[in-house]
Amino acid sequence: MKDKICIFAGTTEGRKLAALLCDAVELTICVATEYGEVLLDGIDGIAVHTGRMDADEMKRFFEEKRFCLVIDATHPYAAAVTENIAVAAKNVNLPLMRILREAQRAVPDAVYVDSVGAARDYLQNTEGNILLTTGSKELAGFTGLDMDRVWARVLPLAASLEACAAAGVPAAHIIAAQGPFSYEMNLAQIHAVNAKYIVTKASGKTGGFDEKLEAAKTAGAVPVIIGAPPQTKGVTLEEAVAELEKTYPLRNRTVTVVGIGPGGRTYLTEEAKKALDACDAVIGAKSVMEALSVNKPCFPEYLPHKVKKVLQSHPSVRRAVVVMRGDTGFFSGTKKLLETLREEHNVTVIPGIASPVLLAAKLGVSWEDAAFLSLHGRNGNLIRTAARNEKTFVLTDGENTPEKICETLCAYGMGGLFCAVGERLSYPEESVARGTAEELKNRTFDPLSVVYIENPYPEKGLRSGIPDGEFLRGNVPMTKAEIRAVSMAKLSLDSNSVVWDIGAGTGSVSVECALAAYDGTVFAVEKNPEGVKLIRENAVRFKTDNLTVVEGAAPEALTDLPTPTHAFIGGSGGNLKEIISLILQKNPEAVIVVNTVTLETQTEVLEYCHAMPLRLMDAVQVGVTKTQKMGRYHLTAAQNPVWIFTLRGGENHD
Repeated sequence: MKDKICIFAGTTEGRKLAALLCDAVELTICVATEYGEVLLDGIDGIAVHTGRMDADEMKRFFEEKRFCLVIDATHPYAAAVTENIAVAAKNVNLPLMRILREAQRAVPDAVYVDSVGAARDYLQNTEGNILLTTGSKELAGFTGLDMDRVWARVLPLAASLEACAAAGVPAAHIIAAQGPFSYEMNLAQIHAVNAKYIVTKASGKTGGFDEKLEAAKTAGAVPVIIGAPPQTKGVTLEEAVAELEKTYPLRNRTVTVVGIGPGGRTYLTEEAKKALDACDAVIGAKSVMEALSVNKPCFPEYLPHKVKKVLQSHPSVRRAVVVMRGDTGFFSGTKKLLETLREEHNVTVIPGIASPVLLAAKLGVSWEDAAFLSLHGRNGNLIRTAARNEKTFVLTDGENTPEKICETLCAYGMGGLFCAVGERLSYPEESVARGTAEELKNRTFDPLSVVYIENPYPEKGLRSGIPDGEFLRGNVPMTKAEIRAVSMAKLSLDSNSVVWDIGAGTGSVSVECALAAYDGTVFAVEKNPEGVKLIRENAVRFKTDNLTVVEGAAPEALTDLPTPTHAFIGGSGGNLKEIISLILQKNPEAVIVVNTVTLETQTEVLEYCHAMPLRLMDAVQVGVTKTQKMGRYHLTAAQNPVWIFTLRGGENHD
């Protein structure tokens, strides 16, 4: 047989407790009015007692029903009811749990009073319209005010309208509506009546107190706050749930991660709307929740560990929704969030509409053949991506703005490409600007936008052994095309490799590495100022924005660079041992390719393979003989043979 528990409700806290306990115990809910009954709609398996009771009636009710626990979840201002419950419970030796609301913070520029009468007295000495949000029961206390200044927000019940009439509130000044009221609704009503004052009780978060204060602040209205009366001993809702959970199997907790689309509510899917309507609370970045304007308790957190902490500290939230901008599987924080939450919670995911998909629809282009790049809080190779693809969509942020993206395209000789910038997509003020990168670079756009780049002649295939004549060379040594081709084959780069090119010269190897590792990064280390200049020029020439020039001598210039996956050593300045040691210190499994033309350096490399945790994977001598025309004849000209050593960190095999 299930335990019998009685909850005095009529509040949000009472509804939450009823929903949590209804399957675990035999539950009776006591409410004073029909409106209190309405709050319980959708909760099955409960008995509801409607009507007010005094202490003696409560005592008889408790004895008749034989409860094992009574929970007082009535409103903080229902002081008489709370006292009656306490007396009745004590008289029948029934355990009592009193639910207290969170203490309210002090509100700057607000007027605090201790009673309705004190609020009236204060307002009598003011000018300007007044919005009363204290309910119909308190209207009589405002008698004596000029009611032409007063608008009263009350429940849409006959008794409420009668109370308004009795207090002298003009019919046109009655706002009959049922909450909860969002910030936007409060703000609209304050503006509608041109209220200079808004009167409210300190009713806590669940009573919509914060939404009223925020709206008043925005509208420049003065909050007149009737301070909550002293509460008796009790526990918060979260403490109560944690205590009850020790004895009763409360309803399982679910967490739903919802992709809200570009931001505006118009592109929410039906599944997303259902999840938001059914949840107990919403967690997410403040800007995302503001865009949704949800009438639920909200927690402005988005980092996975902080979301987890919110769930741990609010056990009463059994159906939580975590909102993510865009689609949950597209450059989203959902992946890390799932890794953090799935061990302890049942998590489901509802996808949203990604903003590039919306922009593609507005432009009338397909997106299945496009490349996607996010520069929103992260790094990415814009130029390499745009150079290799006919269509590219880019997510922007406050640093990588649309205008900066257009400037970068121009700097790499791509200013003639067609671009489109979608800003404030899904919001009423959305716009789509079209033009070349050159035309758009001097405009100012919303930082959180989407940029579409169209390149009718994208690069095809992967170039290797680029002819020497295509590079700007000057008087700086350069690794020749044929040697470069073999060296690149030995490096065997991945698309996201991190490469150090040490002694980069003109940057010919750096450029080929950057073309191959198009999603990675290449650091060209060179101490010769002329070489540094040439590397930068060649990087622009070959559209390799993933190539970073590091001016200085190795190994000192390498110390602060990101950990390499691969390293090419074309020139060591006599510091080969120190360079290799530093590479292995950074990454013991790094692949290292060394080019050498002298016997001394060849001997050094072999010695290091014995002295260091370094494996010789391959050693090949490449001799290149090329032809040159002299008159009617083609003569051969041999180049110096080059030894190409392929090394890898790890245990050597003496």
